[in-house]
Amino acid sequence: MHNVVCVKQVPDSAQIRVHPVTNTIMRQGVPTIINPYDLFALEAALELRDKFGGEITVLTMGPPSAEDTLRKALTFGADRAVLLTDRYFAGADTLATTYALATAIRKIGRDYGPPDLIFTGKQTIDGDTAQVGPGIARRLGVLQLTYVAKIGTLDLATRTIEAERRSEGGVQVLRSRLPSLITMLEATSQIRRGTMADALRAARAPIVKWNAQQAGVEDISKCGLKGSPTVVKRVFAPSARAEKATLVDAAARPAQALIDAIFKHEPKLETELAALARG
Repeated sequence: MHNVVCVKQVPDSAQIRVHPVTNTIMRQGVPTIINPYDLFALEAALELRDKFGGEITVLTMGPPSAEDTLRKALTFGADRAVLLTDRYFAGADTLATTYALATAIRKIGRDYGPPDLIFTGKQTIDGDTAQVGPGIARRLGVLQLTYVAKIGTLDLATRTIEAERRSEGGVQVLRSRLPSLITMLEATSQIRRGTMADALRAARAPIVKWNAQQAGVEDISKCGLKGSPTVVKRVFAPSARAEKATLVDAAARPAQALIDAIFKHEPKLETELAALARG
């Protein structure tokens, strides 16, 4: 089977700063990492390859420096890496990004075989929109399973897959046909340590690089800033909370002490709860 995993190079969120005048993210000097949620997607694809064989292609869109992210993915065991890079892609929002990535996935399918599954993380830590995965699925016309916590059974003969999806009401067990797109939740599995052989292979492996024309993009106006209707009005760091934590002495009756402290801090809450209890 052939799985495609979309990854993204993102700035390390622990070291991001916001410019005090322009209110824009200051990326200069900030180290980049693989989007952490994408690592769960990559591990899910690797586990399926362990069971069923096949190949894994990792795909990213970004500047030439994003090659480092792809080589890191190769050290974990991915078979092939594709970098979609062109100045026409600069400034893309999620709409333009999904157009470019979907176009590249179609070319991957023509060159290396149609993908059975397409994996993404649930979202990225720099955008947090969770729109790219579903957007790719919509553009490719494939079924999507979002917020997947666990992949259950996969039957290549019947071309079906079962997955556990977390929702507000609990856990849903869904069955879908292949090909499908899956967005993986965090903490679903721990990314494996790459082998020494994979590390050596990643260091010398050729990275497939496509510009817009090579990827088969037909309409440049749908790419990058031109194809991005999203307008970011302001970016800012949240102000620190002035409230201090309250120390509760709960040695004797911890539950009751905590409840009393909550009602003391929120006096209206007790009345509201009592009213709800009465119906």
